[in-house]
Amino acid sequence: MENILLVINLVIAFVLVLLILLQKSEGGALGIGVSQDNFMFSRTAGNFMTKATAVVATLFIICSLALTIISRSELAPTTSVLDKIEENSNDMPSIPENNN
Repeated sequence: MENILLVINLVIAFVLVLLILLQKSEGGALGIGVSQDNFMFSRTAGNFMTKATAVVATLFIICSLALTIISRSELAPTTSVLDKIEENSNDMPSIPENNN
């Protein structure tokens, strides 16, 4: 189940990156050089791309949370590092006091 969710998460991540790159760049940053005027009607394309990006981003977050929840149950409980230090400190000899 974890492998299936991982593959789905990778596909969703790839689609999300493509959707973001295909959007009309407002600041000239990372948009691909495709003219939005010739691609579709600019207003409709912007609304569709924005909504599609929001849906895919939501699916990516849900899938990532599901992966975290599933993998969390497989982790073995561990002890704290501080507990290990306290256990080891009991075994060490005490420092003799200075008797002057």
